[in-house]
Amino acid sequence: MEFVILGKTNLLVSRTAFGAMSLDCKEIEAFGDEADEKACAIVRQAYEGGVNFFDTSRSTPVCERRLGAALHGIRHNVILATKTTQSSAREIQADLRESLMALESDYIDLYQLENPKIIPQKNGADGLYNCLLKLQSQEVIRHFGIATDDTGLAREAILSGLYETVQLPFNILTDDEVLEIVELCREHDVGCIAMQPLCGGVLSNIPLAFGFLHQYEHVVPVWGAHTQEELGQILYFEGHPPVVDESFKKEVENVRQFFN
Repeated sequence: MEFVILGKTNLLVSRTAFGAMSLDCKEIEAFGDEADEKACAIVRQAYEGGVNFFDTSRSTPVCERRLGAALHGIRHNVILATKTTQSSAREIQADLRESLMALESDYIDLYQLENPKIIPQKNGADGLYNCLLKLQSQEVIRHFGIATDDTGLAREAILSGLYETVQLPFNILTDDEVLEIVELCREHDVGCIAMQPLCGGVLSNIPLAFGFLHQYEHVVPVWGAHTQEELGQILYFEGHPPVVDESFKKEVENVRQFFN
């Protein structure tokens, strides 16, 4: 497993991260009463494969709970990220308490504001940024960032210098504007987390999707595996990344043209 420093956080994370927001997918729920056990098996498979960075959200409480249970006994060995969609300081604190209980942890390594309408500023009237600073000073959260699909807000967050990470959709099908954000993260030492590496299930070619993202050494893709077999493929390519040659680039371009 390769590891990378996640921007200014100084967190050493696996370049292949696990997106736990898929732990309530139909493939897992199909196991019925054994769904919790199946989710745990997938998380443990990722951990045993070298993954140390696990990402989830309060917007999917079942996933938070299943991830927390699966990490029981190994929490101290992993880097845990979750998110909140709340828009007031009081609601964020309440959300965080719920996340901590679900994840069976007394702190969050990376806490992200999920799809905010604006980028909170220091000493802003809404009190959101200062709330994050207070939670950080209390060591309830260690680092914080933004998760958004709005490139304008992502750019604003990066240039503000106030946020340590930006998480946004990044895959073969994203446009040049997203590539500019990815480069801006590198220039400003902001941790760049790629969500939807398979474009929300639109893409099925894991080798192509993996190889494309692997070109960007500062980017950490969050893979939401639905089955142990799918996760096995992802972990295989972490150890055997596809060769990015002219043939590979041509195939990427063919996929772009097909969908666009």
